[in-house]
Amino acid sequence: MKIIIPMAGKGKRMRPHTLTVPKPLIKVAGKPIVQRLVEDITKVCGEKVDEIAFIIGPDFGKEVEEHLIQIAQSQGAKGTICYQDKALGTAHAIMCAKDSITGKTVVAFADTLFKADFVMDTNQEGVIWVQGIEDPSQFGVVKLNEAGVITDFVEKPTTFVSNLAIIGIYYFKDGDNLKKELQYLLDNNITEKGEYQLTNALENMKQKGIAFTPGKVTEWLDCGNKNATVYTNQRVLEFDKEKATLRGKDIKIVNSLIIEPCFIGDNVSLYNAIIGPHVSIGSDSSVSNSIIKNCIIQSQTKINNVVIENSMIGEGAEVNGKSMDLSMSDYTTLN
Repeated sequence: MKIIIPMAGKGKRMRPHTLTVPKPLIKVAGKPIVQRLVEDITKVCGEKVDEIAFIIGPDFGKEVEEHLIQIAQSQGAKGTICYQDKALGTAHAIMCAKDSITGKTVVAFADTLFKADFVMDTNQEGVIWVQGIEDPSQFGVVKLNEAGVITDFVEKPTTFVSNLAIIGIYYFKDGDNLKKELQYLLDNNITEKGEYQLTNALENMKQKGIAFTPGKVTEWLDCGNKNATVYTNQRVLEFDKEKATLRGKDIKIVNSLIIEPCFIGDNVSLYNAIIGPHVSIGSDSSVSNSIIKNCIIQSQTKINNVVIENSMIGEGAEVNGKSMDLSMSDYTTLN
């Protein structure tokens, strides 16, 4: 089994946090988004994952590349780094890892997390994971026939055709066939709004008799912007609240209250603080004389004399004496 993770996007909707770190490496409940995604996919694959290929921008840097390799190795897989120099669509992004697309293949875009209670049926020709949502107009959706097989792919429908939104995770029994269809789009310059799209390859495969079935998850969690990511942090903490990993080492708690569920990293200091519910605090951070709830606070951050809710505070930031809804980048000071 191979897993292909396109993650070269700039994450503009997550700025300022993505000015210093790629969006998939932003931590949710103490762990990078892409690491959680890889672990969750590996769990539902039902068989060994041999290789995980990460498609990144050429400017992500050696430290990021080494981190991604370690994530793959933690799942017993080989990690491969591929580069996408220019954003030319989903099909183009996947093909940047063409040497890794062979045999059974999962493609997963790294701005989504999910919860699922099934093991994937790898005997299916293709599986497209979906989730029923109230307003599907901003997503690609699928239509099904009576047998539960996908009959149509519709991108951002203006009128209702289905509420089954494609969440960005796909399984292909024959990765070589997927690669052939993607290459056909590139060779023949078949684009939508100037970009090469995976949905065009899926449509071609369907027309040639490949049966795609829906893989339905119990919960789909978006990490596309600040508010969505804060909510995802809340839900992940709820999923993980029975795990001991929600507490790090050498935590100092003085006259403070932690309202579960929360994640507290290593070497965190809490003085005269109320933390939670639904707060993640990265390692080597301190909070004093403050009330924090429903927030993501990254590592090496100092927070003093504030009341903060529904916020993301970047690594190495410092906040003093303000009460507000914040989205602060790394190494920023607010007084």
